[in-house]
Amino acid sequence: MKISVQSIGLTPHAPLEEHIEKKLSKLDNYYDKIVECKVFLKVENKSDKENKTAEIILAVPGDDIVVKKTTTTFEESLDQCAEVAKKLLIKKKELA
Repeated sequence: MKISVQSIGLTPHAPLEEHIEKKLSKLDNYYDKIVECKVFLKVENKSDKENKTAEIILAVPGDDIVVKKTTTTFEESLDQCAEVAKKLLIKKKELA
């Protein structure tokens, strides 16, 4: 699975990129037909502390899986996205 990261308005540091790679590479264990994974990181223009948005788009045969979460840190947003994506992939595998 190819993982591409796009960040809007920021430059992701190495530990964040490693975190993305580690979290998302595990998704292959749940569904082996993932073609590509796109990650979008964005800081929302809110005054809230919860302004770090992570969006994951998984290209799979059929409909793509899109998960988007906003929390106080990118790591937390990514963890939540990965968890939801994992459940969706398991469900997709069961239906296949």
